[in-house]
Formats: sequence, structure tokens, C-alpha cells
Amino acid sequence: MKNKHFWDNFINAARGILTAIKNERHMKLHIFATVIVISLSIYYRISRLELIAIIITISTVITAEMINTAVEAVVDLATQDYNEKAKLAKDVAAGAVLVAALFSVAIGFFVFYDRIKADVIKLIELI
Repeated sequence: MKNKHFWDNFINAARGILTAIKNERHMKLHIFATVIVISLSIYYRISRLELIAIIITISTVITAEMINTAVEAVVDLATQDYNEKAKLAKDVAAGAVLVAALFSVAIGFFVFYDRIKADVIKLIELI
């Protein structure tokens, strides 16, 4: 069914995002991680370039997770029986999320490691 208005498309897309957050355990984890990373970004006043890298990695992970969710739903709709190609589709989609998540952790490490390390050292010196 085709939407009549631009806003219908926008509302449906927003509904899709909210449904993924509500129903997918990993999306909740990604949103939680996003809140932590954005909070650290504000706390440490990271540079614009670092913030761009963080935003790109966050959006990549969340987008990959949503695509994975869509692939799983379509595969489940197509077949209820075990199928090697269905398994492959699901595994590859999940692998894409893993790759995005691992790269985001690496970028987070490069952005935050020295800052957090310095704070931990300061904290230890206070004790």
C-alpha cells in the first residue's frame, strides 16, 4: 500500500525505529551504549572531528541492527522450515552488525582511552 503524503512515510519510518527499539533486545543495548558514549563525548568535550566519527559509528551500528531485524523478519515470513539459505541470510546480517559494533568499539577506544586513563590515574592518586 502506497502512502499518500510525505508525512505518512516519515511516520511509518519513525514507527519502525520505535518498534525496533521496543522489541529488539540488541537495539536496547545499542541505545544504552549511545547514551553513555554521547555523555562521555559531552563530558570530555571531544573535538568536532571526533564527534563526527562517533556519530557515524553510532548511526552505522543502529542502521545495521535495523537492517538485520528486517532481514530476519523477511526470512521468517518466507519460510518456517529450516533452510540453509535462510540461515545464511540471517547469519550474514548478524555478522554485519558485529562488524559495525567492533569498529565502533575501536573508534571509541581511540577517542576515549587516553581521557579515561588520565581520569583513572587522577582518581587513584586521590586515594
